[in-house]
Amino acid sequence: MEDTLIKNLDWAVLWDSTERCHCYARGVNIGISGGRITRIESEPGTNSDTKKVIDGSKKLLVPGFINVHSHPDMEPLSKGLLEERSSPRLGMSALYEYMHLIKPDEETRRAATLFTIAELLKSGVTTFVDMSTPRKNWLDDLASTGIRTVIAPMYASARATTSDGHSVDYKWDEAYGFDQMSEALEYIDSARAHPSEMIDGMVAPMRVDTCSEKMILSSLEEAKNRSIPMQIHTAQSLVEFNEMTRRHGMSPVGWLSSIGCLDRSVILGHCIFLDDHPWVYWPEKADIQRLSEAPVSVAHCPVIFARKGILLNSFPRYVMKGINVGIGTDTFPHNFLDEMRWAIILGKAIEGNITAGSTSMLLNAATIGGASALLRDDIGRIEKGAKADFFLVDLEHPLMHPLRDPLKNLFFSALERPVSDVFIEGRHVVKDGHILTFETEGLPATLTDGQTRAMMSIEERDYANRTPDQIFPLSIPCRQSLPGQATCPA
Repeated sequence: MEDTLIKNLDWAVLWDSTERCHCYARGVNIGISGGRITRIESEPGTNSDTKKVIDGSKKLLVPGFINVHSHPDMEPLSKGLLEERSSPRLGMSALYEYMHLIKPDEETRRAATLFTIAELLKSGVTTFVDMSTPRKNWLDDLASTGIRTVIAPMYASARATTSDGHSVDYKWDEAYGFDQMSEALEYIDSARAHPSEMIDGMVAPMRVDTCSEKMILSSLEEAKNRSIPMQIHTAQSLVEFNEMTRRHGMSPVGWLSSIGCLDRSVILGHCIFLDDHPWVYWPEKADIQRLSEAPVSVAHCPVIFARKGILLNSFPRYVMKGINVGIGTDTFPHNFLDEMRWAIILGKAIEGNITAGSTSMLLNAATIGGASALLRDDIGRIEKGAKADFFLVDLEHPLMHPLRDPLKNLFFSALERPVSDVFIEGRHVVKDGHILTFETEGLPATLTDGQTRAMMSIEERDYANRTPDQIFPLSIPCRQSLPGQATCPA
């Protein structure tokens, strides 16, 4: 007996395995059983052996998006703080001076994770990579949401911090780093054995400049032994580029290539500062060729860097060079469709060419590109035998009109607003815009309270002992209120 039939879809985005591309189809019926797509047909009658029939008229069906890079337990807490804060003397990065200042408790981290997942689901994400620090009930919380998750608990050989705002110190502790790695591998193995069967793992040495060669190669070996990916933040800051060239006389990508780490199993997080990036002055210009000749993937997260004036050079160039690129939400908002729009528009702007990049290129990165990075061929596509991961778009939503090309309308104009329903492995997890699997009502208040608590310790964490208001001033001056009216928040 078929579990579900999506009947009379006005539009559907299907995968053509012969041409290796997505394509539109009209008047489609899609059958689901056992969490997989069992049939794709046009104009059959209602199947009497189907448990549930859903009317697909006035709907667009899109394969579920794959988010290859996110930090859900931390990033929502930076809202209102880091939008306009970075270190001008450290290449405009916030990594070394500001990122460690907010240390939320476990309750707040849990709320942040669920808040993020709610946002991801409502913007069409059905699979995401959770690069978080382990906490109590982490796996069970993820399983309860219904989203397909790849956990990537991070670890490192060193901590990189600044004590003056213009230089970075590396404090190395290889033994502690390998202890963290052992704990991370235990979590990964537990995730893969979780009874929900909806959680997988990814090996995640933190950054190329904070992990030793031994740790990176050991991590890659562990990933290969488990047939899972490894992801490492690479070429994400100017400080890192300069540090790696100082240590090795090679760019970050060049050094990883030299130690045999540009592998099919590897995802390079961000990968912005190649040796031909206009911000660096390096005699060689070989990184783009290295990446194009290797089977490695890149996780592209444009929003967090664009806010700091940092740009990948460029998304369409990488793809046209044959590099596999997936999309991630490295920061708030975790609105995947918004992240996609930034990716395509910034790519065109950097290249100075409206024909640089395309809607189909963007769709591929968000689906097939992400699936390939995760070493999977059963998600990110609508075809018989694939996992039944997809979402429905309400074509009657005003922002979807005029209805000439629904994907262009969705990516460039409507974004998450017309996303009505989300299915993951055939399970209905969002219906009519409402999440069915977990409660979201109290999460915003928990986040606000948790951020307030976390900010109380900022002064003692900051190298200059600055107050929260000094580090993160309000966007406009806050005056004392008139008599009888509330005062501005501290």
